[in-house]
Amino acid sequence: MASEIKFGTDGWRGIIAWDFTFQNVYLLAQALADYINENAPGEDDAKQPKVFVGYDNRFMSDRFAEDIANIFRSNKLDVTLSAVPISSPVAACLTLSKFWLSVMVTASHNQANYNGVKIKIAGGSAPVRVTKDIEALIGKNSIIKLHIQKANKKDLTDVYFKYISSHLITKKIGSFKGKVAIDYMYGSAIGYLEKFLPAKQVFALHNTHDPNFGGKQPEPTEKNLTELKKLLLEKKAALGIAFDGDGDRVALFDEKGTYLTPCLIAAVICDYLIKHKKLKGNIVQTISMGYLLKRIARKYDMIFDEVNVGFKHVAERIGLDDVAFGVEESGGFAWKGNLPDRDGLNVALAFLEIMGATGKKASELCADIAKEYGASAYMRRDLPLSKPVDKAQMTDKLRKKLPKKINNHKVEQLLTFDGLKIVLDNDDWVLIRPAGTESVLRIYAESATKKETQALLDFGEKLAAGFQK
Repeated sequence: MASEIKFGTDGWRGIIAWDFTFQNVYLLAQALADYINENAPGEDDAKQPKVFVGYDNRFMSDRFAEDIANIFRSNKLDVTLSAVPISSPVAACLTLSKFWLSVMVTASHNQANYNGVKIKIAGGSAPVRVTKDIEALIGKNSIIKLHIQKANKKDLTDVYFKYISSHLITKKIGSFKGKVAIDYMYGSAIGYLEKFLPAKQVFALHNTHDPNFGGKQPEPTEKNLTELKKLLLEKKAALGIAFDGDGDRVALFDEKGTYLTPCLIAAVICDYLIKHKKLKGNIVQTISMGYLLKRIARKYDMIFDEVNVGFKHVAERIGLDDVAFGVEESGGFAWKGNLPDRDGLNVALAFLEIMGATGKKASELCADIAKEYGASAYMRRDLPLSKPVDKAQMTDKLRKKLPKKINNHKVEQLLTFDGLKIVLDNDDWVLIRPAGTESVLRIYAESATKKETQALLDFGEKLAAGFQK
């Protein structure tokens, strides 16, 4: 059983009652307790380690969280259990000051029959070295009997809201006067936007508790947000926003109902911060992102780098290097002086602030980016896998099959550290990699037009045909 517990891109996830069972959760909780007791500051240290356990709106997340907290108590840890469902950014934020480590029971954007556990340290996702150490402890120690005394429960969401308020880009969120349409996707960030905007400006969808997520996957991709687009156009809203199941991912639509890719959102925010807030430092993004930020970095003589998929890899670089702006494809953005973790609410508020400060529509902000840095048509295609794939072996096989030209452009560069990213001589590219949290093969591509991007996706799908169902 313990061998089934493996941390992926962000946390351990599994199907409820199949591999995400109480027994496996207990095994992980004991391993976590052992890790904390071995690595956190000790009793004679100035700071006594404190641990927080939170949970989302998924089926039985509160029960799993309570048992984790009680196992922690049995291991003599100072633990606080959230009194309410929370977003993962809340759990991350609490590790900046009040707690040494947070455990979040969530499967993020996965389907309703999944659940999982995320680990947060120092404001972000636990790095690989930490999760590897935790995995090594699984099953090494007997599970200590659940403590009869229940863990202390508190609602600490206000700590997070105060942090967000004190770290707004312009401090003038009130200058945005337009209407907003938001799809909470039945997630645990329900009501968060209304903490910062008057309720009369907000039109919300799916803002009730439903562990089945309305029968849909709580992932804020364009195909899952047709209702949001319809509401936005009906209400003539200035911006459409959607959060995933645990509130760390975000999607945005402009006032015309056009889906804004994470590449565009990142470019708008980063460009604004450089021009109006004198942002300086390096730019780091995951390999699955497009190259608008690369062009921004080139213009302002900033170092640009790519890392593995998963915001924890971006966060790790933030902790080590002079990173001004970091981003990943699934809606994770961070910049200097802010939470070093994905936070859908923070990104949405930043975009609204920029709209308010500049007086420009969302479409106009994106048009400005295209005019200055070039057009970006960025897309992703998910294909079911026929069987588990060894990423390194797949990358090697695909690399050997590559032609010298793709769509009449020479292959300029190959990145092979997380799947196969093929960069062409005109800055267009296609990436093929198996997902870290689902049994799918992801193909990403970017060019100047949708037609050319579709052609790159078609090429990637054909190249990887032997790995698909």
